[in-house]
Amino acid sequence: MATLDYLKQATISSQRRHQARMQERVRLFSRPSFTIMVWAMLDFVSALIAGFIAFRIRLDPVVKPTSHTVLRHLEATAPLVSIAYLLVFGVYLVIFARLFGLYRSQDVRSGLNEQRLTVQTTLTSGLMLCGTLYVMKQYAVSRLVVALTIVITATFLMARRAIERKMMQRRYLQGRETRNVLIVGHGRVAHALRNHLQALPHMGFRFMGFVSLEEDDEDGANSQIIGNIHNCVALARSLFVDEIYFSTPADKQMVISVVEEARVNGIEVRVVPDLYDGLAWNAPVEFIGQFPTIPLHQREFPRGAFLIKRVLDVMLSSLALLVLSPVMLVIALLIRMDSPGAVFYRAARIGRKGRTFTCLKFRTMVADADRMKEDLAHKNERDGILFKMSNDPRITKVGARLRKYSLDELPQFINVLIGDMSLVGPRPPLASEVEKYDLAHLRRLDVLPGITGLWQVEARQDPSFDSYISLDTAYVENWNLLLDLRILARTIGVVLAGTGS
Repeated sequence: MATLDYLKQATISSQRRHQARMQERVRLFSRPSFTIMVWAMLDFVSALIAGFIAFRIRLDPVVKPTSHTVLRHLEATAPLVSIAYLLVFGVYLVIFARLFGLYRSQDVRSGLNEQRLTVQTTLTSGLMLCGTLYVMKQYAVSRLVVALTIVITATFLMARRAIERKMMQRRYLQGRETRNVLIVGHGRVAHALRNHLQALPHMGFRFMGFVSLEEDDEDGANSQIIGNIHNCVALARSLFVDEIYFSTPADKQMVISVVEEARVNGIEVRVVPDLYDGLAWNAPVEFIGQFPTIPLHQREFPRGAFLIKRVLDVMLSSLALLVLSPVMLVIALLIRMDSPGAVFYRAARIGRKGRTFTCLKFRTMVADADRMKEDLAHKNERDGILFKMSNDPRITKVGARLRKYSLDELPQFINVLIGDMSLVGPRPPLASEVEKYDLAHLRRLDVLPGITGLWQVEARQDPSFDSYISLDTAYVENWNLLLDLRILARTIGVVLAGTGS
């Protein structure tokens, strides 16, 4: 027994060292996230555009003094002063938007509250601008233009945020990008919170179950109690939970322990106010709908960077489908001529947070390949969960060429376009593979699966399942847009080299 424990610990240590090496390799590609910079830049550009529009409709661009010399001087310097004041206004706007919390997640704010904060931010920035102009004695800048700039900027920002919120709520109602929730406790407050979250589907919260404070309550009369406080975080990881809510008083040290463990796993923790005096001094009260909560730990989700990633996915996948459509048509004809069966192979794959979707590929195997896989299982050349063998008898002649240059994956641009996949990310696994995952392996399902990824460009021919998981996990934990661009650039070389199989 001691020998088995020693071997188990040695294996875990080896896996951790292997993952550390993979983390070091991925850091060569990585840079810090810049979510706030993205939203700040959008606000800054909106202020500049609003200022230029205000100048186009201005009625009194320059104060007309009595001296013609002064008039000519003001007319000459007015454009430079105007550009300078626009830049100052944009800086004020970004600063106050940050102070008022407009760059935080929209999930914890109502639409009306967000619009109020937007108006408050714009007006405060405008007042600061007026004060700056007064102190600097910049009489060449029309106060009417300043007023128009403030009004147009507020209109732009309110409209943009309203559109963003509407698009986000639409994705939530479609079951995309929802936030899974566990509630600790199963009393009156817990049920009220559960009912409140379920009554607000447009906010994107999905109730996963109650967690009991007592072990013997796990199998109680309440069928929605799925675990106890001692396995709370492990249960949360297995269910892809984003937030844990404490709805009932618990031992303070126990709560702190859960928070620390949740922080390591990237899970947010909130409590209902008045339950834990002294545990969250000066923490702001955030409303989930109309339900007040206090965040004990929050994860900074790079929403701005992910928005840009999604825009790039849509643009590049649309361009790829347009440019490669003749190639795809030729491939479809070759597949039909080579062997009987459908042109496309449709497989149920597991996506972000365990969501099942239909993954598209060009068919590269015979029609009954899935049934034949069980008979060939003993010839698997990969260790662990993945299946791969050389000279696979199921692969057709055309399929072998398609796999060599990864042309069989071209239809997955359609998956990217509809939002089931991304251009870059971990490969989408089969449900049978996910069933064999350890808890740590589920980390790779925290993001959208991709057509290409770090494993494909770093260790595609490596049969080790540890390398496969470690590189995917390293990608998830160190993700940023620059990393995606570098992987895409390296993918071109990998495809042209024909290293697929």
